[in-house]
Amino acid sequence: MTLFRHFRLLPRLVVAIVLLVMGVQPLAAQQPLTRDTSFTVASALRKARKDNPTITLAQPAFPSTIQARRNLTYCTVGGRPLQLDIFYPKAKRSQGYPAVLLIHGGGWSSGDRSHHAPMAQQLAAKGYVTVTVEYRLSPEARYPAAVTDLKAAVRWLRTQAGTYPIDTTRIAVWGFSAGGQMAALLGTTNGDAQLEGSACQTSRSSHVQAIIDVDGTLAFIHPESGEGDDSRGLSAATRWFGASKTDQPALWHQAGALNHITAQTPPILFLNSSVDRMHAGRDDMIKKLDAFGIYHETHVFPKAPHTFPLFNPWFDLTLAHTVAFLAKVFPTRP
Repeated sequence: MTLFRHFRLLPRLVVAIVLLVMGVQPLAAQQPLTRDTSFTVASALRKARKDNPTITLAQPAFPSTIQARRNLTYCTVGGRPLQLDIFYPKAKRSQGYPAVLLIHGGGWSSGDRSHHAPMAQQLAAKGYVTVTVEYRLSPEARYPAAVTDLKAAVRWLRTQAGTYPIDTTRIAVWGFSAGGQMAALLGTTNGDAQLEGSACQTSRSSHVQAIIDVDGTLAFIHPESGEGDDSRGLSAATRWFGASKTDQPALWHQAGALNHITAQTPPILFLNSSVDRMHAGRDDMIKKLDAFGIYHETHVFPKAPHTFPLFNPWFDLTLAHTVAFLAKVFPTRP
């Protein structure tokens, strides 16, 4: 009987051996994805305080004039729910409020949507429907998954006008660092089928009407860029693309907003630290925007660390410039 049972196990053993040879673990042996926590607000604050010992974490009080809904699923991809939090004014307005999608940074591999909840809440108090959104990070899915996720989030916003006071004709994207890079890419690839994705609300538009890029690179392969240096191990960008810039330069060029400027590119606000490589390609992009007569603004914070929008004294300045820009491109309707 024991020998017979061993023979019955042979097919399972063969399958397991084949899967291991192929580099695939059986489902029972697969481990849950470990989240990359290398970039957090706390770690960023510790690092920034080395050169700016008096800075503090921006933690303004939750405005009494807004309300929130959290942990809403905007899309499910391969059984994976993608979630967001939404903040909006309590006051009713027949035409609705412009919307702002806020995208966190973290080198495409880390970070969390909660990082910019304070900014989203303060913007909502100024008369915007704001959303902090998660997207698939590089340990889970390579480029362009994060971009297609975010375009799905924009489409979701357009399905929600009956539930939230959203003016679906006026949607902006606001992103910091890696999020800034993707915000710029979203806005410069309106209607680009290659980056649209095929999941969730595909009958709706993912077009955005304004871009706020907070220290996000505009070009990966550029003299000013520091992305893709793999001399000490795989860089964050190489991990995101799944290939080096010498092996797949076309992919790296595709992800640079600088390479997509047209007459239809929406207005853009650049908010930048003193770390020039974090906004590589910005000046070349401004030249292209000027050639098409596209409105843009640039505000640089001298001596500010890359993570400046998370901390005082730069949080309020970032908010003020964002609100002023949005008021220009999305003026209040009578």
